[in-house]
Amino acid sequence: MHHGSCLCGTIRYEVTGELGTIVLCHCPQCRKAQGTAFGANAAVRASDFKLLSGEDALAAYESSPGKKRIFCKICGSPIISSLDSRPGVVRLRIGTLDSKIDARPTAHIYVGSKADWFDIHDALPQHSKREPGR
Repeated sequence: MHHGSCLCGTIRYEVTGELGTIVLCHCPQCRKAQGTAFGANAAVRASDFKLLSGEDALAAYESSPGKKRIFCKICGSPIISSLDSRPGVVRLRIGTLDSKIDARPTAHIYVGSKADWFDIHDALPQHSKREPGR
């Protein structure tokens, strides 16, 4: 089980199931939503994501048709995103976890549109768009 929260602590959640693979997304939307060079995300089953507190503080923004980014409307912390086309899955923003995890990122995605001011220096696979097979 994993626990997490937003910056102000109003939103608290737990993930009762497994975290999916962690990917570092360099697409322009993730960069803008996170305010940094990439977003660190992992898919989790929507039924395994449990909100413990702060439901009234959640807000959603449809960043593209069928994609919602869910965040704390008090402090702005991004929590999850969801796709209408994948109703049983949410993408958790790994930076909001309070629990320690052993998992490490497995790939960089959308490096074809990465920030020109950021250089990737690790040996993880790099994909110009999505990972093959996703």
